[in-house]
Amino acid sequence: MRIQSGLIRSLLLFIPLAIAGAWSLQRHIDSDQLTIQPVQLRTQGGIGFDLRQATIPVQELRSGGPPKDGIPSLSNPRMVSAAEATYLRANDRVIGVVSGRETRAYPLAILNYHEIINDRIGELPIAVTYCPLCDSAVVFDRRTPLGELEFGVSGLLYNSNVLMYDRSDTESLWSQLKGEGVSGPGARMKLTVLPMELTTWAAWKNRNPKTTVLSPETGHRRNYQASPYSRYFNQPNLMFPVKPISNSLPLKESVLGVWDDANAIAIPISAFGGKSVQIEKSLGSRKFTVAFDVEDQTIRVIKADAGIQWMNTFWFAWYAFRPETEIASR
Repeated sequence: MRIQSGLIRSLLLFIPLAIAGAWSLQRHIDSDQLTIQPVQLRTQGGIGFDLRQATIPVQELRSGGPPKDGIPSLSNPRMVSAAEATYLRANDRVIGVVSGRETRAYPLAILNYHEIINDRIGELPIAVTYCPLCDSAVVFDRRTPLGELEFGVSGLLYNSNVLMYDRSDTESLWSQLKGEGVSGPGARMKLTVLPMELTTWAAWKNRNPKTTVLSPETGHRRNYQASPYSRYFNQPNLMFPVKPISNSLPLKESVLGVWDDANAIAIPISAFGGKSVQIEKSLGSRKFTVAFDVEDQTIRVIKADAGIQWMNTFWFAWYAFRPETEIASR
């Protein structure tokens, strides 16, 4: 009887730990079984972030599944040379960043499990961010009016997009696609968006043979060879409520979103007519040039006037945050 009682106690302790471990490993992305959870204010015994001064509708926030830091961001991770990055395949997608003479690649295979990488290239502190639900890649300067910040994953979503938080005493929330703080002392503060490209490892390495690349030795046990979002990417439905919605393009069509302080335009893959070409566009008086590679299915900015900013994302996400956007002609 004592053996059975001990076994039962062990199971009761093990099961919650096993569930928590699986929950923190990845989002549960089976939309047929998804339960969308509203969030509560800290004063209501909720999520631990003070949302009383939030600049976005609190009732539209959702729990993404894992709790705060259940998806662990990385800070000052190990880098390896291109020759050492044998774990990468030619068509693996990476976020590429150039700062001065340094080039660096951050594979989405790793970002799927961490979403934010707090890094430093030379003297420049950066946050490389990726939200798998929106396929959105944005790189930020971590220097802000509040000082140099380190970001973590809050566990919350707004319009199906990750809300970051800063690891300060006040823990403001920051929207990746808005590129600004949405609660706490950081509310309405804009983050500086840095140039980057979302491309394949082969293409990035060919253009930047001396690049370094994020090592899979992150200190976390993850299977970086398997994507927990493959099913989500292969079907048209969304997992979380988003508004507004536009059906002008397929919801999950990849677009390059470009903006300045007054205008915004979406450049979808379909605008290139299935050909590898470069096109010049303008926002007001500012001009920029983008290139499309039909083999890699990637769009990148190759030249831009000062004041032009950009990100890669799905159409639904770009429109939800910038419904005033133009769409580049096909």
